Amino acid sequence: MATEEKRGDPRAPFILRVNFRDRTDCLDATENLSRGGLFVQTHERFTVGQTVHLSVGFPGLLEPVALQGEVVWLRPGREDAVGGVGIRVGDEGDRRRLDEVLGGRASRAVKPPEGGFKVLLVEDNPLVVEMYSYVLKKLATAELRGKVPMEVHFAADGHAALRALAEGGFHLVLTDLYMPVMDGFALIQKIRLDPKLRDIPVVAISGGGREAESRARAEGVEVYLRKPVRFAEVLETVKRLLRIS
Repeated sequence: MATEEKRGDPRAPFILRVNFRDRTDCLDATENLSRGGLFVQTHERFTVGQTVHLSVGFPGLLEPVALQGEVVWLRPGREDAVGGVGIRVGDEGDRRRLDEVLGGRASRAVKPPEGGFKVLLVEDNPLVVEMYSYVLKKLATAELRGKVPMEVHFAADGHAALRALAEGGFHLVLTDLYMPVMDGFALIQKIRLDPKLRDIPVVAISGGGREAESRARAEGVEVYLRKPVRFAEVLETVKRLLRIS
């Protein structure tokens, strides 16, 4: 059933934040979605046939959209990948709302900001910084064909990151969680509490386990990537969050 649905209703790679009703400590993310349903990365346990109530949204871009669906398939988690659930949306009103999300501003590539993108990397390991920098340079030269600048700033801890963010104009933050002086958890919390910063998408990249991921999501990250992270995974995540086609 799931295979037939995916063929008939193609899914688009798409990151939105997900909150399951009555699971207040659970904040997960979509991996892809279509008019007929969505796939959600989650550590929560579900069973096939279970009815779920959830909302999807994106800070500063899409107000939460409430949906009801049925779990139609499960993907077990692995050491290198978060598990999740495929959810079919049957109600016609909910399907229309998903269609509006897919066809609206949140799902389309938008015109790059004047002056290009401005990204902040928060990481105290120079080798990791070098890898992330390479990803962003490749994005600027290949995907943006060198026509849109990709300005990359660096910070070795949370305090330095906040000083950089105070300059304004940032479109994305990629941060480690375990750093000296001020760790990534505190940084994310301060970003989400600051009216001038709270709508900036934040990606947490860490070697921490499920507890670290749950805490980071609760603080408000859009995406959690687990180290060792793959080059393609970082590239695709940045493209989605900056809405680069």
